[in-house]
This record gives sequence, C-alpha cells and structure tokens, in this order.
Amino acid sequence: MRRLFVAGNWKMNLLQTSATGLAAQLAAAISAEIPAVEVAVCPPFPYLAAVGAALAGSGVSLGAQNASQEKPGAFTGEVAVEMLADIGCRWVILGHSERRQFYGETDELVSRKALAALAGGLDVILCVGESLSQRQAGQTETVLDAQLLGSLRGLTDAALRRVVIAYEPVWAIGTGVTATTEQAESAQKHLRNWLEKHYNPSVAQAMRILYGGSVKAQNAAALLAQPNVDGALVGGASLKIEDFLPIVQAAQMAKK
Repeated sequence: MRRLFVAGNWKMNLLQTSATGLAAQLAAAISAEIPAVEVAVCPPFPYLAAVGAALAGSGVSLGAQNASQEKPGAFTGEVAVEMLADIGCRWVILGHSERRQFYGETDELVSRKALAALAGGLDVILCVGESLSQRQAGQTETVLDAQLLGSLRGLTDAALRRVVIAYEPVWAIGTGVTATTEQAESAQKHLRNWLEKHYNPSVAQAMRILYGGSVKAQNAAALLAQPNVDGALVGGASLKIEDFLPIVQAAQMAKK
C-alpha cells in the first residue's frame, strides 16, 4: 500500500514567531514513528531554517515552495536547490498553479526545475490541475495530460520514485469549494492511468497522488478514503494546528 502523505503549503503567510510556534506544536504532536502517514510543511523561504530547527527529531519533514532551475550564480532573487538541501529541506513544491498563473511558469520550466531538484537531492511535489473554464469545457483530462507530458519530460522511471503528484483543481484552491470525492477520484485515477501508459504499471502503482484544493478537517476523511487519493496538499488549513492536525489524523485512519 502507498504510504499516505499530508503536506502543508504555508504560501506567503506567517511571521517567524508564528511559523516556529506552529512548527513546535506540530513537532510535539506528530511522532517520528507514524508508519501510515508521512507529513511535511513548506514555509516561506525566510523561515525555512528556523522552522527546520523546530521540527528536528519529529515526524514532520521540511519542504520549500519553489526552487530555481539554475546552479548557484548570478541570479538575483532566486534560491538554488543546493541552498535548500543545505538547510535541511527534503521536499520542494513545483508547478503550483499560483506559480503558473501569476509568474508565467510553463511546463517546460517546471520540468527543468524538477530535474534540477532531483539532481540536487530534493524530492518533488509536482502540481497539476485545470481551471474552472477548462473543467466546464470538458477539457480536464486533456489539460492534465499536457501538464504531465511537459512537466515530467526527461524524468526516468527511477526519478519518478522521488516525485509525488498533487492534483489541485485551480477552481478549488483558496475558494472554499472542494472537488467532490467523485471528481477527485476520477481525475486522480486518470493521472495514474496516464503514468501506466507513458511509463509502466509499476511506476503508476507506486506513485503517490495527492489532492489539493480547500482540504479541511470536515472533508479530509472522505477524500482520503478514495482509492487513488494518497494524501493531501493543504493550503489555508495548514496554518493552524487545530485545522491541520485533524487532517493528519484523518490520514492515519484512512484505508485501515
């Protein structure tokens, strides 16, 4: 069985005191010995080191929200993979819809970032998802196919074992609207079928596919019970211990 994974994307939220306070609460609540569930949080860049220190020895790993595709050098404002690995990051989120929408990141760029991250020792949470207009036009599967094809270009079967896919329908991110369990399962089953077709059954069955988009305590259990939902990428509900911990607990109970 695929090990469930719950990751918190803190986006551009919290300050150092609140970030380290939340990390300390999570460290106290989530033991390093949780065989059924893997947990990570991805704070803003300025707080990665402090949050990592607060999480030390716990069952929560550290991730970043983005990384450069370039080696260290003259790239003002960018953060290199080597820097993230150096301060203890294990994960990096790539291809989030907010990066694609607001900063023009293309599938080709996401692929370059993924290759750089994997080469530099980071594991990747790769985001894909359709907009509301694309879903209404019946283009969900076409959009997902194109994003996977472009974003995974150049990744081998072995490399994919260090990648987690996060299906995040854009219309459900930060809106309070969550995909129904049927919508989530249908899209995530399609992603797994794509992986089987373009790679092989072993890769497809090993791949963890998360759901993201207004995940909260009230809907986590139903989503995580779906056969092809292997965890959650959590936004707003990851910013408070009383909101995030019940999602982790729901993952612990799922599929038992």
